[in-house]
Amino acid sequence: MKTVIPVDDSSPRPDASVSGPATGDRLWTAIIMAGQRPGPDLMADASNVLYKALIPIAGQTMLERVVRALLASRHVGRVVVMAQSAEALKLALGADLAERDDIAFVASGDGIATSVHAIVGTAGAPWPVLVTTADNALLTGEIIDSFIAGHNGQNVAVGVVERRTMLAAYPDARRTWLKFRGGAYSGANLFALYNEEAKPAVAFWSSVEQDRKKGWKIFARFGPRLLLRALSRTISFKDAMARAGDSLSLRAEPIILPFAEAAIDVDKPADLALVTGILERREG
Repeated sequence: MKTVIPVDDSSPRPDASVSGPATGDRLWTAIIMAGQRPGPDLMADASNVLYKALIPIAGQTMLERVVRALLASRHVGRVVVMAQSAEALKLALGADLAERDDIAFVASGDGIATSVHAIVGTAGAPWPVLVTTADNALLTGEIIDSFIAGHNGQNVAVGVVERRTMLAAYPDARRTWLKFRGGAYSGANLFALYNEEAKPAVAFWSSVEQDRKKGWKIFARFGPRLLLRALSRTISFKDAMARAGDSLSLRAEPIILPFAEAAIDVDKPADLALVTGILERREG
């Protein structure tokens, strides 16, 4: 039996007149990628659920946790849940969330980036857009607000956590690290798409989606010089993203977050055990 914890609506939700730090009068549209990649999902099977997004952790599904975190941010005005089986996720989410006017459920295709490209900037997902994933179960309103506070007009921004931050809090955590001059970084599954100029980056991501865990293959698409500098760690992450953005005629930067938990998603059983322990301690 799924436990549904009501959203606290005692404080007023922001409206379109509330200003965020980099968006003028506009609140952000948050897109949650809650679909599944082709083939069986071992994490869903191990948890005896049909979809990975519905894996329960400490009394709530991962999808519920991400939705509630987004609603807790004063910068988010609308949430869009995208999945191949959007209606099934809506039914599983619980009436207190599923029937809210500021949450929509949209059917997606098999490709994450292709699906995002098709909806961003439309009436269903107006700019600016924040993209995250349903397995980002440790996401909080505080993390989201910190990410948006770090946004200063970039067409594209990517949330990351520096390795020193992660190891100070969770020395045994195993993540995928992108290594550059000055540090190594792991993604936080937070992406800011500010305006129409961001769409070429989404299209590019669609072409390299299968290499998402291999940073060197992605940088190879921008030419041998940038690849060599990335591999030799003679360029910072910020400069590497800026050069990649230049080739797409847009401004791109990382946003470094001070929260180790921001880079811990649920990709494997060890992640699920770690996240479960963190949430049980956090929630008493």
